[in-house]
This record gives sequence, C-alpha cells and structure tokens, in this order.
Amino acid sequence: MFAADTHEPGFVSVDITTRPGLDNWRGASTIGLRNAALNARNAFAPAKGDEQHQRYGFNLNGPLWKQHTSLALSVDGVDAFDTKMIVAALPSGYFADSIRKPNAALNVTARVEHALSRSQMFRAEMQRHHATTDNPGVGDFDLPERGNSQTRTEDVLRASTAGSIGKALYNELRVQWRADEVAFAPVSTAPAVLVLNAFDAGGAQLAGTRAASVFTLVDDLDIAVSRHAIRAGMQLDGGRYRTNELRNTGGTFTFSSLEAYAARRPTTFSRNVGNPDVTISHVELGLYLQDDIRVRKDLTISAGLRQEVQSHIGGFHLAPRGGVAWSPFKSGKTTIRGGGGVFYDWLDAQAYEQGVQLDGTHQQIETILQPGYPDSTLGGRALILPAGRVQFAADLKQPQLLEAIADIEHTLPGEMRLNAMYICRRGSNLLRGVNVNAPLANGLRPDPASGTVTEIRSVARSQVDALSLNLNDARPQQHLFVGAGYTFGRSIDEADNAFGLPADNDNLAAERGPALGSPRHRFMSMANLPLKKRFRLGTSLRAQSGLPYNITTGRDDNADTVSNDRPAGVTRNTGRGRAQMDLGLRLSWGVAFGGPAGPQIRVVRGDTADPLGSTGGVEGRNTRYTLELYAQAYNALNHVNALNFSGVLTSPFFGQPTSAAARRGRDAADVLTNGNRAIG
Repeated sequence: MFAADTHEPGFVSVDITTRPGLDNWRGASTIGLRNAALNARNAFAPAKGDEQHQRYGFNLNGPLWKQHTSLALSVDGVDAFDTKMIVAALPSGYFADSIRKPNAALNVTARVEHALSRSQMFRAEMQRHHATTDNPGVGDFDLPERGNSQTRTEDVLRASTAGSIGKALYNELRVQWRADEVAFAPVSTAPAVLVLNAFDAGGAQLAGTRAASVFTLVDDLDIAVSRHAIRAGMQLDGGRYRTNELRNTGGTFTFSSLEAYAARRPTTFSRNVGNPDVTISHVELGLYLQDDIRVRKDLTISAGLRQEVQSHIGGFHLAPRGGVAWSPFKSGKTTIRGGGGVFYDWLDAQAYEQGVQLDGTHQQIETILQPGYPDSTLGGRALILPAGRVQFAADLKQPQLLEAIADIEHTLPGEMRLNAMYICRRGSNLLRGVNVNAPLANGLRPDPASGTVTEIRSVARSQVDALSLNLNDARPQQHLFVGAGYTFGRSIDEADNAFGLPADNDNLAAERGPALGSPRHRFMSMANLPLKKRFRLGTSLRAQSGLPYNITTGRDDNADTVSNDRPAGVTRNTGRGRAQMDLGLRLSWGVAFGGPAGPQIRVVRGDTADPLGSTGGVEGRNTRYTLELYAQAYNALNHVNALNFSGVLTSPFFGQPTSAAARRGRDAADVLTNGNRAIG
C-alpha cells in the first residue's frame, strides 16, 4: 500500500501475464435482458417507474502463431433506460413526476500479444468507447427543462514490452495515448431559475465540447540482489486539453424561497460572459525508487522514495514511504503489518482549465445583486457589480497527504481469516476557493473595480481516522466464499471542492466539518454458497449510517453573492441523513456440457454488469459450453434508503429527504449464456 511507484495511497494492483499462443481459439457470448415488471415503486414516486436494460457481449481469443502470437477481440454494449424521480415544491403546490433517462454504450477492444523471445513479450491494444446519455441534469428538484444530452467518445492505444534482462533484471516499458471528447446539448437555452431546495427550472446552462489528448510513458526496472527486490522507475503524463464549454452563459436567477419567487425578488443573477475557447497543456512527472528487503523468512521491510513535479505548481515534492510485514509466531498464522508515507495530489488538469476559462480574460463572471425578474437589469434595487473572475494563488502548492496504517491478520481454524486495521490520514495544502474581494464590514470591497474574485488557495486540511474489522472464509475447493467487514470512521475536511466558497470568509474555521459522503459506520458482507442439484445462493448486504449535509439559511446576508450563509453557530455539513440498508439475493442454476474444450478449466462468473453477478458461477468442467439461469433481487427487503436531504431553512422540505436509492429490483428468468468453445 505504500510502494513508491504508486501515486495514490492504498492503491494495489495485480498484473497476470501469460505466454501468448499457448491456448486454442475460444469464444464467449453474453446477453442479458431486464425490465421493470417485478420492480417495486420508488417511495417518492406517484407510480412505478419504467426501466429496461439490454446488455450484450462477445469475445474471441486464440493463437495467430502457436507459442508466439495471440489475438483477442471483444465487443460489449448496453442499451438501457431507467426512471429518475422529480420531487419539487412549485408555487401551485407539491409536484412529483418521473422522467426517463436513456443511456447507450458500445465498447470495442482488440489486443495482440507476441513473444519477442523466450524472455521478452510485446503487447499492443486498441480500445474504442462510445456512450450517450439523455437527461442527466433532471431529477430531484430539477424539472424536465433542465435536461441535456451528453455524448462521449474515447479512443485508447496502448503498447508495452516486458521481460527479463539476464538473471537479475526485469524491465517493463508501457506507453499509452488517449483521446477523449465530451459534447453537451441542452434541452433549453433559457436562463436558469433556482428556488433553493424547492424547484429548479430553465435551461441546463451547459453546452459545447470538452476534449483531451493525453500521452503516458511508464518504465519500471526491477533488480533482484540477494535479499533485496529493488524497483526504479518513472511515470510521465502529458496532455493537451481544449474546451469551448458554455457554462452559465444564459444566466442564473437564484431565489431564497418560494415566497421570494412569488414576489419576484431574486437574491442574485449571475452569468459568464466572454469567449470560452481555451487550450492548455498539462504535464505530470513521478520518479521513484523502492527496496523490499527480506530480512528473514518471517520479516520484510520496505523503503521507498518518490519525487513528483507538475506544471502550474512550482517546486519538487519528495515523498518518503516505508512499511513492514512480520509473522512473529512459528505457525505463521499471525501477520502484523504497518506502514506510512507521504502522498501528493495533482492539480487536476480540468480544474485548471476551468480556472483559466474564468480568469477574466477569456470569460468574466457578471453578477447583479437584488436584480429584477425576468429582466435582471429592470429592478428598483438592482446593483450591477463589476466583472468577477477566478484566479490561482501565486504560492499554490501540491496538496499533501500523510497516511499510516497498523494491521494485524490471524488465520482461524479452517480457512477463516480475521483482520483488523487502523488507518490514519492527514491532509494539508488542500485546494479551496476564497472570495478575496468579499465586502468588508463597511460594505465596500477591497477592489472596487472587480466583483467576486474566487482565489484557489492551498489552505484547506483534512483528517481521516478509521478502524476496520474483516472476516473472510474462502474455500475454493468447495466453491464457497463468505466475507464481512465493518468500518468505524471519522472523516473531516474544510472544503467540498476547489471552487466552493466559504459561508464566511472571516471565519474559515467554521468550514471544518464532516466530509460529504462519509458515514460513521459502514458494514458490508458477501456470500457465495453451493446448494444441492447445481443450485447456488449469492447474497450481499450493505448498511451504513446517515450521510452529512449542509445547513444554510438560503439567504445572502453578507452580500458576497453566494447564498450559502449558515445560521449562527452552525458549522459546515452538520446535518445527518438516515441510515441505509440494501440486501441483495441471487439464486442460480448452471450446467456445463459439450465435451472437452481444451486444457483449461473455465469459470463463468455470471453477469459482470451487476455486483451480485460475481457471487454466482458455473464450473466449466473443461467443457465447450456453460449455461446459467438465475433470478436475483436488489434491495430485496424494499428498504427506503432516503437521499438528498434538504438543508435550506427556507425550503418546504427542510430536514427531509426528497429522493431514495433504488427500490426493490428483480431479474426474473434473466438468462446468461456463455460459450467457452475451443474451435481449434
């Protein structure tokens, strides 16, 4: 977890490489069909929503040249739609409706593997991903007119060479080029109307395109010397990003309440004006050296050093890391692990691109306080502020994370393993926005010639403490797996994102609060149990305590143009929602047939498109075909997992949820057919 070749904490990867050209030709096809016939009604829906999910896939792989070259092809796609609930309060009264949200995707992959020699292998891969989504901006408080359509296309080319050099060296070189483009098209171009936590109307305020072309080069050299396993390497990412994305160019009216909307008294009107066309270059470089020392059979010590540097943030960032694994008893059933290290977070290229787009040169932020409505300039109290902008602090630093863990694992009688882990993480220099031109006590701004100036600074902090307990019992020979884990944690930070502004620039301490999406308690379990007569039972259970949410007044009493003021004495994200619980069940029956298919045994894991699919399975028994029939249910107890709690005091929904996670959904007689057929 603290290897120097990883950029992020806790990242673990496993690569499995086989010599190409050894197997026969094999193919597999999958198809899955599902609709809403057996689903339950969402708790917030006036009627049961419609749903359809069609998925399909095909893959083929085998030798082009025996023991030298292999080819693999795969195609998979999805054509689906589900229903998103709209729960809002309109001037005419309570409003509940649903809207269909279609999505489709097609993925194509081709890969060639070639043995250059007995110890060197070459890989080349091409991927094409295309996806479309309609109405992603609709739901909760957002009415249908807020919808938009999104189209995304991604092309990836990869190549790598890997192999040993002599008896002590192993080198792997990987290169990748990725081109990504996202296009947005709104349903309406009308100005947006936001009545805080009541309803959102008008256009989506999102149009145009965003594209990136990124090149990655990674080289790892592994050296085996006596008791040392040394890795030296580098990772270079360089990209060119361009956008003409139009955000809030039509403008947004913000109302504090339904009463203010009825009286036509918006709090603010804001829009982005100017030319949105921006092109930037972005480079990230990591150099690392790692040494794993096997002191003796029961003790391994690791030490590493990583150096990171990136464009747009000055300085070199050294990240030392280390760890230890020790089995103190002769039985080897108990292992103690510990480690720690320094990690740095990149300044995201798209975040930097967004900041450049609103830098006051390309685009400016136009704001009117107490504007007229629907004409923002026609109001007796309208105050048109000078143009605002976004800027990056001159002393911007790369965000830093310090992380340490202590872990103990013990093997119980049988194959059961018990694990306990404590994680401690501290973040500093995290990015957050500060309004450096907020009104002073006398009502005047430090720079009268500018409006709101959001400066991105490296001043935020975070803190995570978590204790997790895990119990696993895996018996592959019996095709049985049972696992359960519980985590008690506390996650605190001072900003939800780099561009978010504080409620009070003079009291940044009040921004310290629970991190969004961080429950205090979390429990998860999965089980895969063989039954009689080819039947299997799969279960999954997820439960967690309520998530935090922010409580605000809905007003802009400090005239900083942001309606995020909080009641006196209330800090950020102090509200808590309700506990959630989801039980999934899957009953499957499978059969293998068709005679010998070659030297391998294949295991079909069911439907890879959903989490319960991984708990099913059919043992291929070295046959040409496997067939699995299954019925499964998500949220089988139909528990109402309430979401989207309103924290706006002026909202008619204050303190209440306005949406829920997926209701009970079931797949009945959903058939998945896999053919593991040896053609040669």
